[in-house]
Amino acid sequence: MTARVLVVDDNLPNVKLLEARLSAEYYEVVTASNGADALAICARGECDIVLLDVMMPGMNGFEVCRRLKADTLTAHIPVVMVTALDQTSDRLMGLEAGADDFLTKPIDDVALIARVRSLARLRLSLDELRTRAMRAAKMGISKSLDSAAVETGLGGRVLVVDDRRSSVETIYGALKGLHEVELEPDALEALVEGAAGGYDLLIVSLSLEAYDGLRLCSQIRSIEATRELPILAIAEPEDRARTLRCLDLGVNDYLLRPIERHELVARVRTQLRRKRYADNLREKVEASLEMAVIDALTGLHNRRFFDGVFPSLMEEAKRKARPLSVMMFDIDHFKSVNDAHGHEAGDRLLQGLAGRVKGLVRGSDMFCRLSGDEFVILMPDTRVDIGAKVAERVRAGVAGAAFPIGKAHSLSTTISIGLAESAHAGPDLLREADRALYRSKEAGRNRVFVEAKTEPPGKFPGFRVVRTG
Repeated sequence: MTARVLVVDDNLPNVKLLEARLSAEYYEVVTASNGADALAICARGECDIVLLDVMMPGMNGFEVCRRLKADTLTAHIPVVMVTALDQTSDRLMGLEAGADDFLTKPIDDVALIARVRSLARLRLSLDELRTRAMRAAKMGISKSLDSAAVETGLGGRVLVVDDRRSSVETIYGALKGLHEVELEPDALEALVEGAAGGYDLLIVSLSLEAYDGLRLCSQIRSIEATRELPILAIAEPEDRARTLRCLDLGVNDYLLRPIERHELVARVRTQLRRKRYADNLREKVEASLEMAVIDALTGLHNRRFFDGVFPSLMEEAKRKARPLSVMMFDIDHFKSVNDAHGHEAGDRLLQGLAGRVKGLVRGSDMFCRLSGDEFVILMPDTRVDIGAKVAERVRAGVAGAAFPIGKAHSLSTTISIGLAESAHAGPDLLREADRALYRSKEAGRNRVFVEAKTEPPGKFPGFRVVRTG
């Protein structure tokens, strides 16, 4: 997995060393010697990950990181601080500035590549979400991404999987006032709880006595319900191989024992911010997909949805030899409503009618607004005689009571309905339903017409059958 890595350092030998190491692993490397250039490169979208030196003249690495994370255009870019400083206070300062991790000089090649590979996977998973969300925002389908980057990282639901009493007490004591913390020493129980519990973060000890912590992390990643759930591993400082291996398995971050409370709080906050950012993007993408097939005025499925689902329903009805009925209707004399009362009144009538008809059709029926005052209801696995009962219920329900169109005004209206079934209409089902609708209008409106070879059983007020052939 490749990525564009920005190396920011005012020391040229350090830059060349990192560039050589990353290039050997086929990463594309971009360089900058100061904070201002780094900010400009990130703002132009020319990198995927930032390796940022702390000690630079002018603007130091902490300030560069703070500015990157404060800008909605660059807040999503992973930042790794590279420093000779190895004090806890220095790590805390970087984490509070928004850094995703620290690498201490002299840099270990294996640790460098493991961390870059892990962050490249993270960035790849977010990129498509960001692209879709940004496209939707530009089209006006969803809101901008500004709210996705504003997140405190507090108030999360955290499950701690650790069987060591001392570390459990430390973790719980550090997080209990900031998050909802639950403890589970049994790995298999934790796997079940994690899938069903709606957690925001899992903290997993890699040195569980009764279970392999790495295997647990792998299982968490293999289950769909927890695949996107962030994992913070607790690792032993001497077990370097397992620590690096956990990143390859998809663990988001790790913390070495002995656990430093403030660093734990900072790393948990970072993971929760990142998760909520990704969740926010997913919600925007899902909302944009939904809005693309939803009519903004009535909340019904729109023409795009109908055009996508109707052919597949026809094919399924043919393949399974099952009936499919289509009901088309429009509002009688709707133009006169707009002319006499205005388009706002017409919109309110459409909204009221859509809401009322929703309550009259069945849960399996697909109710769509095609355009203007023209609607269609798809009824899978429904014969025309059953469809006629539903159609008559809709017709009578619309005619039965007036619709509010203003503060003190209401308007009575009727609809004309055409109905056809695939068994009789064949591939021209929609055309036959439209023809039946035309016949309904021609015969005086406020009635149901069925385009069918034979008359369905039962008698309905306002219901007639047009025989074909």
